[in-house]
Amino acid sequence: MAKARAAGKGRALRSTPIVVMAHPSFPAKSLNDVIALAKKEPSKLTVGTTPPPTINYFAAELFKAMAGAEITIVSYKGTGPLTNDLVGGHVAVGFNTIPPAIGNIEAGRLRAIAVAAPTRSAALADVPTAAESGLPGFEALQYYGLSAPAGTPRPIVERLNKELRSMIESEEMRKHIVAEGADPIASTPEEYAANIVREEGKWAALIKKLGLKIE
Repeated sequence: MAKARAAGKGRALRSTPIVVMAHPSFPAKSLNDVIALAKKEPSKLTVGTTPPPTINYFAAELFKAMAGAEITIVSYKGTGPLTNDLVGGHVAVGFNTIPPAIGNIEAGRLRAIAVAAPTRSAALADVPTAAESGLPGFEALQYYGLSAPAGTPRPIVERLNKELRSMIESEEMRKHIVAEGADPIASTPEEYAANIVREEGKWAALIKKLGLKIE
């Protein structure tokens, strides 16, 4: 599948980063604070995610590996139960994408600590990136794109890309995407293909390193 996509038969449309979030009463204010707290009391800090193989779960495992801290990862059946337990203060920290949590963040029922992205999210412009918050290189984003079958004639791919790029770059669509908690991406087919290969390699390496078994 990666080879077919790498041939340049698609384009990215939008992305949403994983956000490290917590109940407002949680004492840690930055990723550095979260890491320090986790190292102070190994395995005591609970981190809620959705189940593997979601990007939320992989982000928690990546954070654990990069931080060098023992944390207890709690997998929920979905973003709803995870958000409910975060709002209720039943789990200390959550790793979630922006859309299911943005309402509670804006209402002050949850506090965003950092976005796992190379740049700040347009939907949460005041929230620092992981690098700004103490953990450079910690990036976990969920991408949404459009792919065509391998062998699709190049002129058709280019026409689709042109039309989609025009749509994504329109002010109305950009506002709509940001309002949903995502960031618009006006990529080329080659950029999207390279991103897929890079992301698959990154997460495959983590799965292998940790000996994770995804059923």
